[in-house]
Amino acid sequence: MTAAGVVLVTGASRGLGATIARTLAAGSWAVAVNYRHGAAPAAAVVADIRAAGGTAEAFEADVTDESSVAALVAAVTARLGPVTAVVANATGPQPTVPVEDLTWDDHLGQLLFFVKSPTLLVQAALPAMRAAGRGRVVLVGSDMVDRALPGWSAYVAAKAAQVGLARTWARELGPHGITVNVVAPGWIPVERHADVPSTALDSYAAEVPLRRIGHPSDVAGAVRFLLSDEGAFITGDRLTVNGGHTIG
Repeated sequence: MTAAGVVLVTGASRGLGATIARTLAAGSWAVAVNYRHGAAPAAAVVADIRAAGGTAEAFEADVTDESSVAALVAAVTARLGPVTAVVANATGPQPTVPVEDLTWDDHLGQLLFFVKSPTLLVQAALPAMRAAGRGRVVLVGSDMVDRALPGWSAYVAAKAAQVGLARTWARELGPHGITVNVVAPGWIPVERHADVPSTALDSYAAEVPLRRIGHPSDVAGAVRFLLSDEGAFITGDRLTVNGGHTIG
C-alpha cells in the first residue's frame, strides 16, 4: 500500500485522537501518533495500525512547547518522512469556571492547546508542505462555540479562535496548495467519560435530531474526508459533526 503521505495526529494515544489515527492509517496515511503521557496506550494504537497493515510510529512530545514541537516534527520526518498533514487534536483540562471567578490564567490554559499548539505545529510542518506543493491542516474544534454553555467561556473563546485561525491560514496558505479546516464535534463520549451516567447520555441524545450520541468514528470519518483527494477543494471551513444538535 502506497502511503498518501505522513500525517501527524496530536493527542493520539486515546479518545478521538486514537480513532483518527487508526482511521487515517486505514486510508493509507503513514501516521505519527503523538502523545504527552501514556506511552503504553500510544504503543497500543501503533500496534493496532501495524496489525491492520498500516504504518505508524509513536512520538512523545509536549505540543504546547516550541522546542518540543520542532524536535517532534524533525523526529517524524526522520522516521516516517516529511509531514504533509497535521491534525491538531491535543487538549488539556477543561474546567468550568463562572465568569465572576474567571482569571486570565484560565484563558491561557485553553489558548495554550487551541491557539499556541496549532500555530507551532503548522509553523514546523510548513516548510515540507510548501516544498511538496500541498498540505492538509485540520484543527479539532467543538460545537461548544455554538452552544455557549455557562461556565465554559474560556474554552469557548479558545475554540472560537481556532475558527479564526483556520479561515486566515486558509487564505494565506491556499496558494501553496495547503488546505486548513476545522472539524467541530459535539459531545463524543470517550474513555474520560466512562463515569457519565446513562441518563445523561440519553438526555443529550434526545436533543439531537438523529437521536443518538456521536461516536469517535463519526469525527474520524470527517477528518479522513478533509485529508482525502475528495476534500481537496474545501478550505477555511468548519465541519460540525454533532447529528444536527446545533442546527440554527
